[in-house]
Amino acid sequence: MSASSPPWTSQVPAHIGIIMDGNGRWAQKRKQLRTQGHLEGLKSAKRIVKAASDLGVRYLTLYVFSTENWKRTTEEVGFIMGLVKQYLRGELDFYRQNRIRIRHTGDPAGLPADIVKELHEAAEETRLFEGLQVILALNYGGRDEIIRAFRRLSGTGVSAGTVTEEALGQCLDNPDIPDPDLIIRSAGEYRISNFLLWEGAYSEYYFSDKLWPDWTGDDLAAAIADYQQRERRFGGLKNE
Repeated sequence: MSASSPPWTSQVPAHIGIIMDGNGRWAQKRKQLRTQGHLEGLKSAKRIVKAASDLGVRYLTLYVFSTENWKRTTEEVGFIMGLVKQYLRGELDFYRQNRIRIRHTGDPAGLPADIVKELHEAAEETRLFEGLQVILALNYGGRDEIIRAFRRLSGTGVSAGTVTEEALGQCLDNPDIPDPDLIIRSAGEYRISNFLLWEGAYSEYYFSDKLWPDWTGDDLAAAIADYQQRERRFGGLKNE
């Protein structure tokens, strides 16, 4: 939304970002392996994608794997990458049925070659779909994205003294996607964890205590309803 948008909105946010947190704790509470929590988290992600599509959300960015998540055990990282590959390959009929477009944000150079291949193929298969656009933040970090954007901009010959917000913004991973109206974090954490640092400058935030694997479409609807009660001023003054 632009700064000229009305302060109160009854609209569904066009772009929602979600920090999907709590998979490990979900499994721990049930005395299960962390990998089981990630599997359940994947199921929850599919539920939320379908709900977002049904509710009329246009863009949904899911924080799948951060640049910091490589610090986890080799076994856990490998399992998560396997789930991503399974999701991309196994849900093509779901994408087709719901006309969902798959996109990526993050540094592909740091990902395994087979994952990059699956991301590319899913993006190509769905690029003409006109429904919800799901952006998978994979090997993603907000600081890393800004650095990569600056490198792209530097490659155009622009001098540091003439850099503008607009010019740098056009060098982000997906410059055609509007900034997120709403960013959601599950599992009772109150951090942004390097997620959409540039794009989220004026996003509304919604924090939930519920662990990610327990999320349903009703939880997404509740977050949107809360957002619709917010006053968005974008740094300006309240309209009287």
